[in-house]
Amino acid sequence: MTATATRTGMFNKDHPRYKWVALSNTTLGMLMATINGSIVLISLPAIFKGIKLDPLQPGNVSYLLWMLMGYILVTAVLVVSFGRLGDIYGRVRIYNLGFVIFTVAAIALVFDPFTSGAGAMWLIGWRVLQAVGGSMIFANSTAILTDAFPANKRGMAIGINQIAAIAGTFLGLIIGGVLAEIDWRAIFLVSVPFGILGTIWSYKSLHEVGVKSPGRVDWPGNIVFAVGLTALLAEITYGIQPYGSSSTGWLNPWVLAGIIGGVALLIGFVFLQLHTAEPMFNMRLFRIQAFARGNFAGLLASVGRGGLQFMLIIWLQGIWLPLHGFSYESTPLWAGIYLLPLTIGFLVSGPISGTLSDRFGARLFATGGLVLVAATFIALLLIPVDFSYPVFALITFLNGVGSGMFAAPNRTAIMNSVPANQRGAASGMTGTFQNAGNSLSIGIFFSLMIAGLADTLPNALRSGLTSHGVGTAVANQVAATPPVGSLFAAFLGYNPIESILGPTGALKNLSTTNAAALTGKTFFPELISQPFHSGLVIVFIAAAIMSLIGAVASLSAGGKYVHADTAPVGTIEPGRQNVSELSDL
Repeated sequence: MTATATRTGMFNKDHPRYKWVALSNTTLGMLMATINGSIVLISLPAIFKGIKLDPLQPGNVSYLLWMLMGYILVTAVLVVSFGRLGDIYGRVRIYNLGFVIFTVAAIALVFDPFTSGAGAMWLIGWRVLQAVGGSMIFANSTAILTDAFPANKRGMAIGINQIAAIAGTFLGLIIGGVLAEIDWRAIFLVSVPFGILGTIWSYKSLHEVGVKSPGRVDWPGNIVFAVGLTALLAEITYGIQPYGSSSTGWLNPWVLAGIIGGVALLIGFVFLQLHTAEPMFNMRLFRIQAFARGNFAGLLASVGRGGLQFMLIIWLQGIWLPLHGFSYESTPLWAGIYLLPLTIGFLVSGPISGTLSDRFGARLFATGGLVLVAATFIALLLIPVDFSYPVFALITFLNGVGSGMFAAPNRTAIMNSVPANQRGAASGMTGTFQNAGNSLSIGIFFSLMIAGLADTLPNALRSGLTSHGVGTAVANQVAATPPVGSLFAAFLGYNPIESILGPTGALKNLSTTNAAALTGKTFFPELISQPFHSGLVIVFIAAAIMSLIGAVASLSAGGKYVHADTAPVGTIEPGRQNVSELSDL
């Protein structure tokens, strides 16, 4: 009796249902890693208020960008490297170490001893280290599950894991909004108990069951990939900042040099990998149709999903909630609550589509999901900026359903298609596409939104200010301000009018009525509503096109199959020796 009880304990490595223990632990890990990727997006106002820093001051915009992007960028860069290290040294070993690093960083974040710029640098630095731990978890959790579950059950298992990964990005918005109301330190404190539990649990219960790929670490490949992708993603992010007389920074020589240099290094990385005996990543995996097209579709879906999150946060925090009487201080909480339908739709459809894909294959679900996502982007354009919430809730719910239909089957098809000894690197590369998509979405969609605002916001600002008594010269000066400041203000749920007019002294010369109107809840939201919608048209049409291209890629990815390891990985021939076709859907 005692032996049986010990054997079936949650913290025992010889558990007879080990695969379920692995699924539970890795799902917790993925939730933690991805929740922390988005939790600050909606709680930035509380964080900056807590460390006494105005993020909209010109010298502080870099703090804002790195608080937004640091975690996402690091995970995008490192997941492939840690996936390959998992193949070499053991996926469980790297995964467990990731839990330790993640938890230590979470504890340090809570105890930020500084304020202002030093406080921001403390948070950014520890968020970067936390992202290192998150990368280790993210890179190896799917590979651990692929090792633990038989092929005919992987869709369900990877589906749950992948749903946790993407649902975490949605849940982070809700959790961040709630915790921001309590205390800004609680935003980081929430990870600590789960990190400690997950660390102890993983070290006590997980063990290696997969195939290792012994070899040397490809340091040149790792370095070239990390530097190239970092340069590319970082400079795309900086491209949204004004440069000279331009409303964006795409013509900034440093931005251009970073993007061109980053692309050149990534091309060099491909060449290195094809001519290295023991590469960091086997580029020949892209010969596998399901792997190549599944990752391409995943990248486009991730870009669209990231763009949707940012635009909806701006829409709710900066416009809709203030128009409906909510104070700017409370908008992060209520934005998270009003985005619940998006999360619910994803959580409902993800596990179901993942399970059904085990039987019917990924193509139907992945393709149909992205088509539905594209339709919801168009639907969001057809509702007014001051929308009826039930209509908005239905559209965002369907968007979540479509994302769930795509995510789990697509990830399962990718992982089923690769050799066992390459699963860590393959999982890492898939994670890179997903996280890079989130990072790219900021640069792409903010730039598209700024392009839309640049044509309409100046006139709206000029006429709105002069109608409330602001002199023509001051109104023209304010109207010439790059729209990125107003966009960031809407994203953070701030009313920027006071900070814009404050240095000019114009507010002091206005009547009490006009000054109160300009700095009240409704002036800025009403002012930006029409220009915002002009930008929204550009953004969501682009997102819909990306989703449809991703749907075509999913449709052409091939039928349901599982890789059979009958030949060396270097001689992968999809559809022939290495691939066992189960059905042709």
